[in-house]
Order: sequence, then structure tokens, then C-alpha cells
Amino acid sequence: MSYETEEFMERQYLVSDVNIGEKVNELISAAVPPNSPNIELYREMMLTVARMAESDRSRWDAKIMMQTLKELEASFTLLERFKRRRKVTVFGSARTSPEHPLYKQAVELGKIIAQHNLMVITGAGGGIMAAAHEGAGKDNSLGLNIVLPFEQGANDTVKDSGNLLTFHFFFLRKLFFVKEADALVLCPGGFGTLDEAWEVLTLIQTGKSPLVPVVLLEQEGGTYWSKTLEFMQTEMVDHGYISAEDLELLHLVYTPEEAGREIAKFYSNYHSTRWLSGRFVIRMHHKLTTAAIEHLNQEFAGLCKTGKIEQVPYCEQTHKEPEFCKLYRLEFVFNARDFGRLRQLVNFINQPENWQQNA
Repeated sequence: MSYETEEFMERQYLVSDVNIGEKVNELISAAVPPNSPNIELYREMMLTVARMAESDRSRWDAKIMMQTLKELEASFTLLERFKRRRKVTVFGSARTSPEHPLYKQAVELGKIIAQHNLMVITGAGGGIMAAAHEGAGKDNSLGLNIVLPFEQGANDTVKDSGNLLTFHFFFLRKLFFVKEADALVLCPGGFGTLDEAWEVLTLIQTGKSPLVPVVLLEQEGGTYWSKTLEFMQTEMVDHGYISAEDLELLHLVYTPEEAGREIAKFYSNYHSTRWLSGRFVIRMHHKLTTAAIEHLNQEFAGLCKTGKIEQVPYCEQTHKEPEFCKLYRLEFVFNARDFGRLRQLVNFINQPENWQQNA
């Protein structure tokens, strides 16, 4: 998508007494650093607001736009402080009592996440959210609160910590739950927990969110997630609504220790992904053996629209990521569809026997 503004986008301004585009340019020059790569993006944002003002939308529409922009800007500002730390989003019921085994599990989960130098993100409320923050402690907790007419208030760990954001709109809060997450742990809960679970899976399955571990944490002997997985198999996979490989996006565990190991294992070699000039790039900590690359091209050939999976070194001219220059890379023309199979590929490259020694 080009961010160069086409003249037709400003036509209503060009025929009026006031050249809004010129005024916006003046404001951009005064407000934005001259070398910013985002100048055209800011210009388009301001023109969007100007177009809305010219149409003088309803007060409700204007309030939605205003509140959305304010909450986005406040969120970006706070989260900038933690951009170099990996984070785990924990979902679960606000109604889980401190006496419940799941509450105790969530406290232990928070401790384990913090021990891995990860931060815990929750909805900042009570129940599972309070438990995970309690275990992680203030310095390792981020709270994304929501304004509700009942039930929701920031828990004691984050309410005075400075690590708290409060949202009016669920869609914005849910954006940051996923955008900031390097892993997600889902504990049993109500409508909200299931809503978040389905959205996370939809975003990963469709490639709208990066691949991250999604862990279902159940108490020993519990059936909440096992019955959910059974429903997915019998009512979704068996009827062809999702593929069998889509269930690879989830991993069921029964202890916080297992959840911690699953997240750590996911990042043992896998680092992150990006798209580059039509090719899908997987960054890795360890170089793969020749035999492992051959296996990838035999077992996962269906992931490639054309060509094959190649292991390439960092190239300053091509990759232009000096902060990731020490990472190895797999590159291929991904079909951008089979994310369950992609998760299986990640599982394979995370196996130490597939790494080159001393590389």
C-alpha cells in the first residue's frame, strides 16, 4: 500500500476557500521531526480527521474517533518502555476465588513467567488476572483494564504501579492483548475468556497476528479445555470448518511448570518472523543442519507456493536489520494459509538435534 496521498483524496479541500492540505503540511512541518519516515502516515491521519470534521459526523461517531486516537496514543507511550521485553498474556475468569486451585495455579504461573524475565499482561481485574499479577509482581506486570458498569477494577498489583492502561472499548484492549503478546496462556473462564480465545486463534490462523505459543492451562482432573478441544475436533475439524493442523496452534497442559516449559521451548531456536519482498522469513538462534533443511523441504514442501525452503545468512543490504544480524534465517515463498503446518515446522526447528553444533 502506498502512503502517498492522491489528489482525489483532498479534492473537497482544493475547491474550498481554505486549502486544508496546505494547513496540514504546515502542522506536519511544525510537529514532526524532519527526518521521520512516518511523515506521510501522520499527514494521512490528519487528513482523515479533517475529512470527518468537514462531514461533521454525529457526536457519537466523533467521540468514538476521539477516544480511539487518545487511547491508542496513551497505549503506545506506555508500552514503549517495555518494547525490548517479551510478554505473556494470561486470560481467565475474574470470578475465580483465591481459594480455588486455578487461582493458585495462576499465581505460580506468574512466578514462573517472571523467572524467565517475561512480563505478564492481564485484564488487570480480579480472579485469574489478579493471581497471575500477584505471582509476577509489580515490576513484571502490565494491566489492560476496561471500564465496565460492574465487576471490573484494577487489582492491587497494578493499580498504583504506573503499568496500567484503562480502555473504554473492548476492541482496542483486545488489540494490545494480542499485539504485545509473545505467548498466551488461557485459563478456564466465561464468555470473555472464550471470546479472547477464538479471536486469538482466528488472528493466528489467518496470518493477521504472528505465530506465538497458545497454551491452555487446566487443573489436574479438569475438563474445561479438554471438552473444548473435543468440540473443536468433532464439530469443527470433522465437519471441515477448520483443518486438523489448526489444532497444532494450541497446547494443553495441566501445570504452570508445563506452561513455562512450552513457552521456553517455542523460543529455544525460533525467534520471530517477517515478510520481505514476497518471501516469508523465520529468524532463528541456531543454524540448522543440512539434513534438517532436506527434511524441511520433503516434509513441508506444501507450505511453499513456489521454490523451496532455504537457509540464508544475514545480509546487510537485503535484510537491513542490524539488531538481528546474528540470527540465522529460513526463507521461502509461503502460501500464507497453512499456519497449523507452520507451527509444526517451528516445532521441528526447535529440536536441538536439528541444530548445527558450534554454529
